[in-house]
Amino acid sequence: MEKFVINGRHPLKGEIFVSGAKNSAVAILPAVLQLDVPVIIENVPDISDVRICLGILKGLGAEIQPLGDKGDTYRISCHHVKDYYIPYPEAKKMRASYYFLGALLGRCQNACAAMPGGCSLGVRPIDQHLKAFEILGATQIIEDPTSDIVKLHASRLRGGVICMDVVSVGATMNAILASVKAEGTTIIENAAKEPHIVDLANFLNYMGARIKGAGTDVIKIYGVRELSGNSSIGSFEEHRYSVVPDQIEAGTFMVAAAATRGDVIIRGVIPKHLEAITAKLRDCGVVVEELGDEEAVHVFVPENTVLQATNIKTDPYPGFPTDMQPQMATLLTLCQGESNITESVWEDRFRYTAELRKMGAKINITQNGAVIQGGTALNGAEVQACDLRAGAAMIIAGLAAEGQTQITDIRHIERGYADIAGKLRSIGADISKVITEDE
Repeated sequence: MEKFVINGRHPLKGEIFVSGAKNSAVAILPAVLQLDVPVIIENVPDISDVRICLGILKGLGAEIQPLGDKGDTYRISCHHVKDYYIPYPEAKKMRASYYFLGALLGRCQNACAAMPGGCSLGVRPIDQHLKAFEILGATQIIEDPTSDIVKLHASRLRGGVICMDVVSVGATMNAILASVKAEGTTIIENAAKEPHIVDLANFLNYMGARIKGAGTDVIKIYGVRELSGNSSIGSFEEHRYSVVPDQIEAGTFMVAAAATRGDVIIRGVIPKHLEAITAKLRDCGVVVEELGDEEAVHVFVPENTVLQATNIKTDPYPGFPTDMQPQMATLLTLCQGESNITESVWEDRFRYTAELRKMGAKINITQNGAVIQGGTALNGAEVQACDLRAGAAMIIAGLAAEGQTQITDIRHIERGYADIAGKLRSIGADISKVITEDE
């Protein structure tokens, strides 16, 4: 069994760099299936979800060549891909496996995969994805009503108007993937606006797609016959695209700096993507400075500052991200006063609060959120990473707590954070990854 062991109360100080965005990479890698030429993808985070994506691509017949010595760049060619079946075990390992459905539909007019896995955050249906595929001309083939296998076929894909019943990041991205080579024009209404949607659209546009409006609630996709890259580029090897920085990893480091009353410069970020997080940290009394054109933010807590409570409501971008809610809740346990958290995205996102209570936090769950009585000291304990972002919250709690904290089930954390222990050690954290015999 692998776990993180943290000895707390060491203020984080120094500079830390953010990896490429998990939520971008796990969509851009399947999107490569749509390309008619090889491409080099840079700033790919070294996380387990990405390794699963690369394994699925390789299993389908893609040629993948690591480049450089950083482990974050790959040359990928899908010239020989003909298969459209995603093996069951791989599909169940991560939520983002559903992006292969849209990408394979666009490439092969067929797609087959198990219902996606990933973190358990409540009901997470893919009905909006299937609705989008149906509007584009795909049919779901149901061979066994009790099976969780999704099998899709389209004799040809045609553009249409897709109005999302709810704002869904995954369904928006899947609709883009399936429609980029469809005949005619596709319009996605009530589309999600997250930075990783813009990143996916920028990547596909760079490779020859015609996508307008990404980052707004109406996206238009004008179907193209091929995606062969910028015609002004002479060599296939020069088709390079870099994944945007990870907004949530950056936010996690920002909150960790605040919780330990540290002084940290977080580099390789896009400050605009962090505005909702920055605003709430400032409400608490944390200083957040944008460092001009350096693509960095400076986060610190002035000496003798008493951090104050604040209220948070999660919302789709540009609102406060649900993926930062557990981390921010941990900080609020250390802030004076009562804080209220309203969760409007995932109904089962508060399982981590039971773990924080083991460390001394005073949190009560309400019908649609949580009430935190702040100003209490956290003490080290053995806790569990219930899911990816809950695991990040446990790390922050361990960094701020008195004594030693041991975090189990860290496989969840490693789905979305590249070498988080090593990065935190570089700025003063006493954190190590240890392997023990399973009980």
